[in-house]
Amino acid sequence: MTETPTRAVPPDLPRSRPPSDVSAWVGLAGLAGLLLWIAICRSWPQIVDALGLPGPRARLSGSSAAVLALVFSGTPMVAWSLLVDKVHRRPSTGIDWSAPRPWRSGIEVSITKLAGLWATWAIIAFVYCLGRWYWRGPYLFAMDLLEQAAPFLFLGAIPYVLWLDRVLVNPRDGAWHFGAMLIGREPYDIAQVWHHARAWAVKGFFCAFMISILPGGFAAVVEADWTGLAHDPVRWSYTAIEAMFMIDVQIAMVGYLLTMKPLDAHIRTANPFLAGWVAALMCYPPFVLMGGGGVLDYHQNTAEWAFWFDGHPALLWIWGIAQVVLTAIYAWATIAFGLRFSNLTYRGVLTNGPYAFTRHPAYLSKNLFWWLVTMPFLATTHSKVDAVRNTVTLALVSAVYFWRAKTEEKHLLAEDAKYREYHAWMAQHGLITRRLVRLGRLVFGRSALGIHQTPSPSPEAEGEKLQA
Repeated sequence: MTETPTRAVPPDLPRSRPPSDVSAWVGLAGLAGLLLWIAICRSWPQIVDALGLPGPRARLSGSSAAVLALVFSGTPMVAWSLLVDKVHRRPSTGIDWSAPRPWRSGIEVSITKLAGLWATWAIIAFVYCLGRWYWRGPYLFAMDLLEQAAPFLFLGAIPYVLWLDRVLVNPRDGAWHFGAMLIGREPYDIAQVWHHARAWAVKGFFCAFMISILPGGFAAVVEADWTGLAHDPVRWSYTAIEAMFMIDVQIAMVGYLLTMKPLDAHIRTANPFLAGWVAALMCYPPFVLMGGGGVLDYHQNTAEWAFWFDGHPALLWIWGIAQVVLTAIYAWATIAFGLRFSNLTYRGVLTNGPYAFTRHPAYLSKNLFWWLVTMPFLATTHSKVDAVRNTVTLALVSAVYFWRAKTEEKHLLAEDAKYREYHAWMAQHGLITRRLVRLGRLVFGRSALGIHQTPSPSPEAEGEKLQA
């Protein structure tokens, strides 16, 4: 596959960033709902006593409370999106509410689409059955939850599809084309089938993973002991970091679940490039390379920051605060997506929040965090070989995330003119990005991290790319 041609951006770019497809208030509304639920869960013993309720007088830190947190974070985001931003009225939804068709006129289309959806879910369930890793450890919770949800999902799809098809401008989407391919009664577009397959591959893979890590982080935050934190920089930082990662997982999980056209949060396209999938999947189980004993395990004979700074409270506070700030930026990057977070997908263009400073705030903050936590250039064995090995290995991990960023940009540059404008604007005006661009030019030459803008692909080229 050849690279998409690029051309230099003219110097007269507008001074203002392109508008974001996602309001900053969507994610903040979800964060407020999540924090409210956490406060309720932590205060549940006092609430039970005050209201005279039956039941155990203990904090709500179980898996059910973790799942219910999705409702508390997702509901405010949906409400803000519909009532304030009115996203359901946007042309990008592909919906025309003004002229609903009689449901009988599109019943055959809906049946074909349901066949495609149900077959897709059956394939995902079969893959879950094949993957041994899905039946041990935290994944057991995900499989149990999905098994309970499956009947509601299959049956609930019927009224949802029948209702939505009445107002869709083009109800023959990827699910319909996949159903048409299976039924063999009508011609179908193989490009749409592949688009559908990639989108559901993303959801199937990442939903299981995200569900599996929901309970642990939620329980840790609800059960956290806050006494004495002001006098213990290490425990304070670990507690705050745990909270930031929990927020990230909760908001991200809502994004994976609510990929719906009426919310304008549907997947426009999933990344069609093999390199993008390889770069992403090597960062997640079961393919993760950075875990203990993995090819990119940089923890051999290391000790974390608290070990090296033990006995130096000022340095412990400075290092701990820096890590909390980085994880807060990481969580902020997810919150900014609102209902649209997911890996390997294009669901609109995000230009506000931390994305006003750098195109990849989550990757940048996450990697800086790892460097601060691990300090791989120090080895408990006092071996220079260990120090060099770990430092180089962590540098390779950071290189993987740089690779991920480039594959994501390649995908988005080919999909949306607004992203091309944002990409070019950030290279000239982004507080962090423009400095990275200049550094890349100095080290690697003008083309590295340079200002490029991809022209809109022709329909023929688009078809080729989606089938690749």
